[in-house]
Amino acid sequence: MAVVKLTKDNFDAEALQSTQPVLVDFYADWCGPCKMISPLVEELAEESTAYKVGKVNVDESPEVAARYGVMSIPTLIVFKDGKVANQAVGARGNDAIRRMFE
Repeated sequence: MAVVKLTKDNFDAEALQSTQPVLVDFYADWCGPCKMISPLVEELAEESTAYKVGKVNVDESPEVAARYGVMSIPTLIVFKDGKVANQAVGARGNDAIRRMFE
């Protein structure tokens, strides 16, 4: 499954109302650590249909980032049943990102 680009217009429908867990990567194009984890996030999206992966560009959708108190990027948040189930700030390895779904 491809990574879903999330904005203020589709965030609720794609992330909060999803029947699957959703990993959301809050990032910016200018952020070095964000660029480091981007391939890992893309890889996770392709790996399984058991969950969904989305990305929020904080420069393009600052209101979504503000709603979840994103102060530093990259921030990864897993949503389950419309609620924050797990959250991590900063670059992470593949295994650490996978464990966020547990």
